[in-house]
Amino acid sequence: MVSLNAEELIDREIEPDFAQASAETVLKWALDKFSPQIALACSFQAEESVLIDMMHRQRGSDFRIFTLDTGRLNQETYDCMDAIRDRYGISVEVYFPDASKVEDMVRAHGLNLFYQSIEQRKLCCAVRKVEPLNRALKNLSAWMTGLRRAQTVTRSEVSKVEIDKDHGGIVKINPLADWSQDAVWTYIRERNVPFNWLHTQGYPSIGCAPCTRAVKRGEDPRAGRWWWEITESKECGLHSGRGTATSDSLDSSGEY
Repeated sequence: MVSLNAEELIDREIEPDFAQASAETVLKWALDKFSPQIALACSFQAEESVLIDMMHRQRGSDFRIFTLDTGRLNQETYDCMDAIRDRYGISVEVYFPDASKVEDMVRAHGLNLFYQSIEQRKLCCAVRKVEPLNRALKNLSAWMTGLRRAQTVTRSEVSKVEIDKDHGGIVKINPLADWSQDAVWTYIRERNVPFNWLHTQGYPSIGCAPCTRAVKRGEDPRAGRWWWEITESKECGLHSGRGTATSDSLDSSGEY
């Protein structure tokens, strides 16, 4: 464990030195500083494929990744998980939603409640994603993501290293914050990195199967996520500044 608290680390070691640092530099600092109490949150999208390859080049198989299996993922996502395991010889820490909470939610609202309203979609995300994330982060000092500023308006201010006040003030590290989509795919092609095959089928962003579709040419990359909602600020709660929400904090309308 580190001796400095997260805000002291930001003040003394990060800003402004890492603002222009490469993803590899940020990763090395993070892994050296926090291992083994650091893990990559992996949804098996292209950005995480890049980060896993970078970490493997730096540390072999000596790093941690975790994923949230909502029970509604595409088969292509599971195929990518297996390909990553085989290529890099690593294990994946899988977190599932609480079965009793899923059962209660489905009994009360149906399997496809997310199509009914934004509130019920947020309820489903809270049960299947946010609460398992809270468990995954509970004993970590830091976590890493594949967030990029160019992905959506809600991520335009993402820093490479920041304090995650929604999860007890741990450090949140986004090494690819300033990367473009082209840079991600150039890295993957040049190094023959395994990736989620849905990306070849028009899916720039991948989530649960019933909540994600392919996008048309010229559409926003996040247009395929919860496409039935008319809003520019579509997030599931993992990165929207409401990350401590769980199903226990929901009222009867599903708000959190």
